[in-house]
Amino acid sequence: MSDAVRLTRLPSGLTVVSETMPRVETVSIGAYVAAGTRHETAAENGVSHFLEHMAFKGTARRSAADIAREIENVGGHLNAYTSRENTAYYCKVLKEDVGLAADIIGDILTHSTFIPEELERERGVILQEIGQANDTPDDIIFDHFQLTAFPGQPMGRPTLGTEEVIQGMPRDALVNYMRQHYGPERMVIAAAGAVEHDTVVDLARRHFADLPTVAPQPPEAARYQGGEFREERDLDQVHIVLGFPATGYKDKLHYPTLLLSTLLGGGMSSRLFQEIREKRGLVYSIYSFAHPFQDGGLFAVYAGTGEKEAEELVPVTLEELRKVQTDVTQDELDRAKAQFRASLLMSLESTGSRTEQLARQLQVHGRIIPVEETKARIAAVTVEDVQEAARAAFRSAPTLAALGPAGKVPGLPAIAEKLAA
Repeated sequence: MSDAVRLTRLPSGLTVVSETMPRVETVSIGAYVAAGTRHETAAENGVSHFLEHMAFKGTARRSAADIAREIENVGGHLNAYTSRENTAYYCKVLKEDVGLAADIIGDILTHSTFIPEELERERGVILQEIGQANDTPDDIIFDHFQLTAFPGQPMGRPTLGTEEVIQGMPRDALVNYMRQHYGPERMVIAAAGAVEHDTVVDLARRHFADLPTVAPQPPEAARYQGGEFREERDLDQVHIVLGFPATGYKDKLHYPTLLLSTLLGGGMSSRLFQEIREKRGLVYSIYSFAHPFQDGGLFAVYAGTGEKEAEELVPVTLEELRKVQTDVTQDELDRAKAQFRASLLMSLESTGSRTEQLARQLQVHGRIIPVEETKARIAAVTVEDVQEAARAAFRSAPTLAALGPAGKVPGLPAIAEKLAA
């Protein structure tokens, strides 16, 4: 851990981490909660996201309008997001306003009132958000993919929840979920920029003192199953996600898997882009992604293509997945490493990105991972490591999600046979 990064664990169990960044005039600060969609029951699916919305709708000291005005009066930006394993509330301000930012975030996480009128108004907003996602094929396809990969379990449920559950979710569900999961033991207060660590610790003590005491419960284990989802819609394109189980954050193949994703479908020089878009003109958009979780992960390829092109697209994609298991060149691995290193170092120039990285590393690994260590792990990845990561993923049971005119998209038996060849 560099001298600029400091860590304090308060007696309450709250973790405070900061990084002082010279030559910047701003500070990003946030509260990162180790609770997300996979911590919900089926009856409360979407409560993490609902809670994220409601946190900005009023506290004992501030109305929703007050929260918006106070932060915008100083030119700051306040936002939040929900993922399957985390929920984050964060703010970026000028250095002299970090106290206000911490006050507002602490206030919304400890003294939100969940006024019934505001709750009903926001319920309507979320239902519109769900409707918009359902009407956006290249968005909703990923929910179908996740649900098919992890059926009947928290890891497979949509982050937004379903219309039925959101329509019936009572105020008590939000209050109880916050009491059960938003304790100091499950939260990291992280800051980066023009700020001193002692200042952040003092602000955390003052503004997060009223967090409830909770007993952290591990989420239900993710059990990858795989399978096939198809929905015929009258669309110009068929949207396809083909995926496989992959490595978690702590797996030895974590970094090889990330580099595999980069060289296979991470940019214009990647294999999939060059072969499928540039050489064959089968798609406008195609890319791969690796999503690690605490106890596993997913590796997938997304493509949007025309109905006529879909029949050719999947076999060509499968051939690239088959070849990369035994044929990776040093040149393309070096190019993937350069892309990864550049992305890593560029992210360190952003106070917001650095804040999020500090919190995530603590919640995943229990420590701050020095940049030099990450660079060394990337540099140590070999061609054989990437090929091993490809075999580990692509020889597993696949998951296919297809939305649109999908009649010419091959089914799972044909896909599995091609990958086993």
